[in-house]
Amino acid sequence: MAAHEETAINSAYVSEHEDQPFIRVSSVWKVFGRNPERVLDPQYAGHDKSYFQSEFGNVVGLQDVSFAVNRGETFVIMGLSGSGKSTMVRCLIRLIEPTAGDIVIDGEHITGMSDKELMEFRRDKIAMVFQHYGLQPHRNVLDNASWGLEVQGVSKQERYARTKEVLELVGLGGWEDAYPRQLSGGMQQRVGLARALAVDTDILLMDEPFSGLDPLIRRQMQDELLRLQTDLHKTIVFITHDLNEALKLGDRIAIMHDGQVAQIGSPEDIVLRPEDEYVGDFTQDVRLESVLTASKVMVTPKATVMGHQGPRAALHTIGNSDGDAAWVVDMREHYIGMLSITDAERALRAGVKRIDEAWEYVDREYQAVLPATTFDELIPMAMSSNFPIPCCDEDNVLVGEVHRSALAEAIAETSNPNTDYEANAAENAALAGQ
Repeated sequence: MAAHEETAINSAYVSEHEDQPFIRVSSVWKVFGRNPERVLDPQYAGHDKSYFQSEFGNVVGLQDVSFAVNRGETFVIMGLSGSGKSTMVRCLIRLIEPTAGDIVIDGEHITGMSDKELMEFRRDKIAMVFQHYGLQPHRNVLDNASWGLEVQGVSKQERYARTKEVLELVGLGGWEDAYPRQLSGGMQQRVGLARALAVDTDILLMDEPFSGLDPLIRRQMQDELLRLQTDLHKTIVFITHDLNEALKLGDRIAIMHDGQVAQIGSPEDIVLRPEDEYVGDFTQDVRLESVLTASKVMVTPKATVMGHQGPRAALHTIGNSDGDAAWVVDMREHYIGMLSITDAERALRAGVKRIDEAWEYVDREYQAVLPATTFDELIPMAMSSNFPIPCCDEDNVLVGEVHRSALAEAIAETSNPNTDYEANAAENAALAGQ
């Protein structure tokens, strides 16, 4: 994708969510070797990294990279070895100095900071989690996890209190006195994650943090990160070479290839509408059920009743909906449960006046899902029930419902992703601008 096209798409995405992106990367280059600036001469525009290496002996790590990240977003940079992904995350905070370009984080120009300003910024605004945990073997879990606070000069009493809370959050409560040698790989990585969370920075940079773990532990850590992000809403830049991990964790994904951004989009954008052959080849074997979500197929709830209403009103609502059940909600539209037509009739015969005075007729265990729930989870639920699946937002407000037939239709419609890359790019741009 051309840099100006990518920037336009990102700008559209950002304008939909907030006025300014939290992180903005503009035309960043990183060239290794002697006289790196010569690579930037306009006469060489359009050449790839192999040209610069053969002609000048320069290695281009990043070539005109631009993207934006919104506050609270998990933005995944994904690519194979040599794609430039780890170079990019290090350039974000100038662990590697970019050759050219601009990086702005929360309104601050990182590329223009003095050494002192940069050190303070890294200490106060950024926490990093690496593949190699970097735990100090002579320190116990509590001291390792509180190390960042110690560097900030936080008192021992305060940093211990804060760190113990975070250790509970990541599932390491009770392990404060253990040493790294006594922990499994997954537990050591939890300590690394706790160390990053304890300093309570705005941004987490995570460079392949789970790639050294066994597959089962890796999945558990991915689930743990998703759970934590639901509560904490950190701005996360996550680096990985694993497409499945990127699709699972990312709100949006930037796929990198040969130092350039090939495509940026949601998991669904990337898989269903690849914008070039590289992305198309990369995603062709992805199971659609792992990417498609309830938001793609959910419709407005057809029948809802409030707890203060009676079964007669519920039966009227269900009858008008041409369905077999209604969702029971409170005055603020918070989901409570499902009332089937059979149970509404039973309640009416029993003389029930108000649903909220006879909860035994309401299935309050009938599970609702988030709009981001994947088809992998939805399909078993749909197959085990004759009723739709209710969808609620993070505040448990009812926002939609998913029907079994809609799941089947969506899979059939998307079973063969479009390989007209120009058309895909245009459609993605249009969707981003909505």
